[in-house]
Amino acid sequence: MVVRRGRRSSGWVEVFRLLVVLFAAGVGYEVASAIAGPEPVLGPFNGVAVGVVIGCGLGYSLGGILARHTVVAVDQVETRLSDVSAETLVAGGVGLAAGVLIGAAVSWPLLLLPDPLVSVPLFCFLVAMVGLIGQRLAVGRRDSVVHMVGPRAGLSPRPPAASTLPRILDTSVAVDGRIVEVVRAGFLHGTLLVPTAVLRELQLLSDSSEDTRRHRGRRGLTILETLKREPGLEVEVLDRDVPEAAEVDAKLVRLCLEGSYALLTLDTNLARVAGLAGVAVLNLHALGLALRPPVNAGDQVDLLLLKPGKEAGQAVGYLDDGTMVVVERAREHIGATLAVRVTSVLITANGRLVFADLAGGEPADAGERRTGTLDAPPLPRARPVPRPPSGSRSAPGGATASLGRSSSAPAQKPRPTPDQAAPQGSIGE
Repeated sequence: MVVRRGRRSSGWVEVFRLLVVLFAAGVGYEVASAIAGPEPVLGPFNGVAVGVVIGCGLGYSLGGILARHTVVAVDQVETRLSDVSAETLVAGGVGLAAGVLIGAAVSWPLLLLPDPLVSVPLFCFLVAMVGLIGQRLAVGRRDSVVHMVGPRAGLSPRPPAASTLPRILDTSVAVDGRIVEVVRAGFLHGTLLVPTAVLRELQLLSDSSEDTRRHRGRRGLTILETLKREPGLEVEVLDRDVPEAAEVDAKLVRLCLEGSYALLTLDTNLARVAGLAGVAVLNLHALGLALRPPVNAGDQVDLLLLKPGKEAGQAVGYLDDGTMVVVERAREHIGATLAVRVTSVLITANGRLVFADLAGGEPADAGERRTGTLDAPPLPRARPVPRPPSGSRSAPGGATASLGRSSSAPAQKPRPTPDQAAPQGSIGE
């Protein structure tokens, strides 16, 4: 790419140099014709030929410098104009041309002055000043200029943003109710239009015999009353109907197309249909999806562990958007990139906080989540009862009764002494 541009620039340098050589040769010819005569001056060459040769030499020397500076200037202009939109260029050109014409029409009486050394510079100054004013004004109002001259220049006017248009409210938005928080957060302002078809649908829902539908309709009417009291938002009833459209969704699409309105909805299917019809759509459902957390519980991501956490065994890493991730039992893996599984996402005042475990390993509190309590400690093992020596006295009957053994136990199975019976009874509890 660089090589091609260098070849193109060097070609233009030679073209400009040739033009400068021709101009200098012409100047040398005119000067030599005015000074020298037709007689030879330098060998067979007369004064005119010498003037042409000198002009060509000077033109070749100075033409290279002038041509290279010209190409560099053109490249700089191209670089600066590469970030300027076509609408801005067209509007600036139209404004400059209009300003030059107006300036020439206003200041032409200056050319009637007797001294041209005063009249011509003053005329050119006024024309340039008015042309600059026209160019600045046209660039500042390029949308209006492109709208007027765009079709002739091959440019279509830029469509207005949906946020700048009056918005028609869909029934789904009124029933959902989250629009109140969106308005109070400052993301929705201006004019909000409620068509009569939407009001009629909410009234039918409010008068329904089903409890669920009746609750939804009354909730929608309450939300509209709340929106009407919100500052910065004007809620108006659009008393227009489309009799040829039977369904409410079709009526809303037709109203948006006929009145250049934007459609505010939560219905994804209606948003798609309206978008295909050419309606500017504000989909609150898409806004919610765009603002959802980057990860959810159960997701597995690759994470670079950077530093230890506050608790024992914890390691901390960060997602691409800067969200902190605390990984349990991963402190020994700091500095490595591991696959972790998200266990929970906590929304705090400063942002989101994600907790995770190493993928493939059981979480530290898995047993608590399954049973609700910690596992009980194992019972102590029973100590073996020693056999009493032969000829020793047997324990009293009370001790035997406390163990639940019968007094008619066989003599070949010796009974434990009282101090041995207590531990055995405690294990049997």
